[in-house]
Amino acid sequence: MIRASGILKSYGDLKVLKGIDLEVREKEVVTIVGASGAGKTTLLQIIGTLDRPDAGTVLYNGQNTASLSQSALASFRNRNIGFVFQFHQLLPEFTALENVCIPALIAGKSRAEAGAKATELLTFLGLSDRLDHKPSQLSGGEQQRVAVARAIVNNPSLILADEPSGNLDTENKKELHNLFFRLRDTFGQTFIIVTHDPQLASMSDRTIRIKDGLITQ
Repeated sequence: MIRASGILKSYGDLKVLKGIDLEVREKEVVTIVGASGAGKTTLLQIIGTLDRPDAGTVLYNGQNTASLSQSALASFRNRNIGFVFQFHQLLPEFTALENVCIPALIAGKSRAEAGAKATELLTFLGLSDRLDHKPSQLSGGEQQRVAVARAIVNNPSLILADEPSGNLDTENKKELHNLFFRLRDTFGQTFIIVTHDPQLASMSDRTIRIKDGLITQ
């Protein structure tokens, strides 16, 4: 599904990625681990088309997005890739339901269609009684489940998560980790997750270790 070849990335004189080759298969849950500064988040951003490599290619089912315009790339990202972040990144002025609807509305779905899908997903995630609550009224675990619903509302084939359980307590971490696999089994999505959590890494189908900008394992 994903094939990255010869990925190089520098910021000024700092070489962050020094030649990454990586393949991720459909419906696989892959974790990326390594010390802070190893290049994990940079690689995730490049796979997610949020950043471009200095050299190398990333193919999505054979498609190279490097030639797409910025608007076409944004549309591709909206349809095909969902993002989950450590600190949720929910918009505080909107309710849980409204936060989940946003990517669907950007994709051109009607308010009714977006609302129905968002309600379905939040109910699936056990948040049917939190639809009209704003992020400040939700626990950390509930906020992260809203963020997961937002990531999958457009049925993307790929979910990218950057330290998704890093801000959660032990119980909510376990719940979130199990949720990723339940989503993969239910919706058939592929997950690439950057994590420092050894429990999540041990649960994944495959763990990739990055050190000093190179894959070592």
